[in-house]
Amino acid sequence: MKVFATGKEIREHYRIHELRQPGLVPTMGALHEGHLSLVRAAAECCRMVAVSIFVNPTQFNDPEDLVKYPRTPEADLQMLSEVLRENDFVFTPSVEEIYPESDTRVFDLGEIGEVMEGAHRPGHFNGVAQVVSRLFDIVRPSAAFFGQKDYQQLTIIRELARRHYPKIEIIACPIVRESDGLAMSSRNKRLLPRLRERAGEIYRTLIAAAAMASDFEPSEIKDFVADRINMIPDFRLEYFEIVEDATLKPVASVWEMSPEKSYYGCIALWAGEVRLIDNIEIGLR
Repeated sequence: MKVFATGKEIREHYRIHELRQPGLVPTMGALHEGHLSLVRAAAECCRMVAVSIFVNPTQFNDPEDLVKYPRTPEADLQMLSEVLRENDFVFTPSVEEIYPESDTRVFDLGEIGEVMEGAHRPGHFNGVAQVVSRLFDIVRPSAAFFGQKDYQQLTIIRELARRHYPKIEIIACPIVRESDGLAMSSRNKRLLPRLRERAGEIYRTLIAAAAMASDFEPSEIKDFVADRINMIPDFRLEYFEIVEDATLKPVASVWEMSPEKSYYGCIALWAGEVRLIDNIEIGLR
């Protein structure tokens, strides 16, 4: 694999190898098996793979969260060297390379950007759209691979591509979980050991909530999730919503749900000082 820090190096790489439009896996580093599953999926589909490692400052509405975000560049490159091929590359740009000048663009993301994460993290998705669009412009991929753990982000990026990058295919990959069900996340590294021991309860709660969908109203399921998460010492629910998969519109009543549509139960919570998100597909029996 190759490692590049600038768009100029990427363009030269394309010229030398006469390959274009790789499969792109955007990451913020602190890589784990979930990221590697995206890289492997890209390698199966694409003759060339590009993995970006960039902690994007514009998507952090909390400056302290940006400072605390884990960074493990040497370990990341070692992990990628074991799965990437000779002509694949890792893009490790500086902030100045991604944003040579202040990015003042404002993306109209519609209602899908206003619920859940959009409501609790103002400006977050505009920052996501800024960095993803810059990566698309620099790398010029044929496809981009994203995990379903960040389901709302995936929906946002699909809409971004539909409007501005219709030739780029957005490919969703399944959530990769630890043995106890906790969704793999770079933030898991920040969990205190006693909180990590309890974190498997998040997925068990989601499974139980999904099983209730046909027989209980969304408000009752939300109360169940809140009670179950908040009873875990040092855990605090931020939100749980049942949403329609394409519009992300929250479901107010079970009568709104159709067996012909897909729905997701999306959760955000605090485990001590670490914020975690997850989701589960919900179907009607």
